[in-house]
Amino acid sequence: MATDMSEAIRQLIQDRGISEELILRTIENTLLAAYKRRYGNADNAIVRFTDDKEVSIYAKKKIVDGVYDPVSEIDLEEAKELNPEAEIGDELLIEMDPKDFDRISVQSAKQTAHQSIREIQKDSLYSEFKDKVGEIIIGYYQRERNGLIYVDLGKMEGILPKKYQSPREPYNVNDRIKALITEVNKTPAGLQVVLSRTHTDFVRAIFELEVPEVYDKTVEIHKIVREPGYRTKLAVYSNREDVDPVGACVGLKGVRIQAVIKELYGEKIDILKYDPDPRRFIKNALSPAEVRDVIILDEGKHQALAVVSDSQLSLAIGKQGLNVRLANRLVDWNIDVKTEVQFEGMDISAQTRRVVSQLFGDDADGYEEEISRISELPGVDAQVAAALLENGIDFIEDFLALSPEEFDTLKNMDAQQLDALRKLIEEYVEIVEEEPEEEEYAGETGEEPGEFLEEEKTGSDEELEEYECPECGAKITLDMTVCPNCGIGLSFEYEDENEPASGPAD
Repeated sequence: MATDMSEAIRQLIQDRGISEELILRTIENTLLAAYKRRYGNADNAIVRFTDDKEVSIYAKKKIVDGVYDPVSEIDLEEAKELNPEAEIGDELLIEMDPKDFDRISVQSAKQTAHQSIREIQKDSLYSEFKDKVGEIIIGYYQRERNGLIYVDLGKMEGILPKKYQSPREPYNVNDRIKALITEVNKTPAGLQVVLSRTHTDFVRAIFELEVPEVYDKTVEIHKIVREPGYRTKLAVYSNREDVDPVGACVGLKGVRIQAVIKELYGEKIDILKYDPDPRRFIKNALSPAEVRDVIILDEGKHQALAVVSDSQLSLAIGKQGLNVRLANRLVDWNIDVKTEVQFEGMDISAQTRRVVSQLFGDDADGYEEEISRISELPGVDAQVAAALLENGIDFIEDFLALSPEEFDTLKNMDAQQLDALRKLIEEYVEIVEEEPEEEEYAGETGEEPGEFLEEEKTGSDEELEEYECPECGAKITLDMTVCPNCGIGLSFEYEDENEPASGPAD
């Protein structure tokens, strides 16, 4: 077939990025489809390419004496015109001219070719870009529609959704856009490449481009947290003792970090050293604020308290709480920031107990602390609590039970300290007074305690006595009419008003 097929094939390879093998296979399938459309089947059709990529289609026919199937057979006389040495039984390749195919066959072949080339191109681009997910690509702002930015990537078009656009970055037509490939999807309309400039992996990829130590894994990024357009925090560590991970990322005179900040349009970046010790890691995470101390409130629930000076409080919390919020996400701890004055006024032990109560499902809002030990009293003097402990007094109940004579025998305690402790207990502890026993009331009425309780005591003792059920042997008392174990009815025989009989009767 005398066509400039080789030029068309080269053009397809260059414009569409399709391999030569796939294009040749597509052309072959197209010609076979046209042949089949014209002659009913293509079993005897053969497509061949020359070195110059010229293509021809042949019909393989068998030489016979009397033709029954013109598609696959040829008469001997007709064959001799093509090849004088032809004989019956031989097979002859006869070149076909596509112009002889009918219009419908040609149109069908063209549609098949276009569809095949589109599918091949889609599969080829999908394979190429699928391997690039997580990598940075550079394109150019082409157009915008409903907040969606279309980016020219050369071979195809990518999209930058609104949610993946940094809120503080300007975007204009023909602007150069560097973005991260996050998704590659096949759609009925074609291939869809989704880009992002807000992902944390975008920052990671930028550092890999700007910092050779990060690229070769000498310095590794433990974790990145980010509020796109405002602030980013990175925790880094080094695999070599002689390499400072933070210094490597910052670069000489800050040249490396400045390149990253420029790419992120002025977004603030905090680079800190990762530490497996949560206390030190939390201190580092709250940078640029200087943290005096970190107290672990609940290790299981990852709750901690960071103590800073008054001048560092606003810096530690950040504008609208951004700094401490990012620090929480970076270390995966719930960090509460307090000044030194606020910390001194806190009852850490009480707060720890509140956390434990929440851990076991108690209602945090309705939580009431139950203080039983002297050392648990808010604002108690530690020396007083220690002195009482030396005297064998740990619980508030024991302290309140002391007589005036016993107070005088306490070692290393004076009256002023004891009085202050009593006031503290009255303030924080609800003291419930028990009702006096009947014997005490008897004394108040002027009667002799023995006479007052003589009659009552016998009845009380009777109520506390236990017997055995005559049926099953279970324990029963005088107030029972039915055995709680076997259900038998019970009755008790009395010899007089106060003395029961020897046992229950059923």
